[in-house]
Amino acid sequence: MKSITIKGSQRESVGKAATKALRNAEQVPCVLYGGKNPIHFSAETIAFKDLVYTPNVHTVVIDLGDATHNAILQDIQFHPVTDEILHIDFYQLHDDKEVTMEIPVKIKGNSPGVMKGGVLRLNQRKLKVKSLPANLPDYIYADISGLEIGNKLYVTALASDDYKFLHPDNTVVCQVRISRAAMKAAQDAAKAEKEAAKKKK
Repeated sequence: MKSITIKGSQRESVGKAATKALRNAEQVPCVLYGGKNPIHFSAETIAFKDLVYTPNVHTVVIDLGDATHNAILQDIQFHPVTDEILHIDFYQLHDDKEVTMEIPVKIKGNSPGVMKGGVLRLNQRKLKVKSLPANLPDYIYADISGLEIGNKLYVTALASDDYKFLHPDNTVVCQVRISRAAMKAAQDAAKAEKEAAKKKK
């Protein structure tokens, strides 16, 4: 999985006044969990642009000057009105410890059902997986090349030795449904056929 480096500064004061001062200085207060003790630090708001405002997921290298830590974003708080980032929690990665992460789904292949007029519906835009950090994928690819109209692709079809899905086996990742126009045309045709049959009687 691709990684982004966030340069920050460790902070000693964690009270409300110190936090407010950080935000006024366009700094985001953060906490890194998963180590021996939580590490409180801050970084410039702009440093999180490529981590937060993207559909992709990344691991993070937190550079605090005298030490670096590999981590993943665990939780983020936004201002309810301005969408300003208020606080971010990170979780430290350890090579021998599994972590849970939501990975975006990417469609690949061409569905015969879509080519016949069906509509592809992506039910799960992200899937939650558990794996060792080294095995975290950038994307989970859903191959739709075998889907006809009415077919569904279940999470079990995407199984991998590198990670396990934290979803029930009957979770539908995507499906090909008949389009409204095609459904109406089929209903109109059935109605016309019924009326024609009545006239013959």
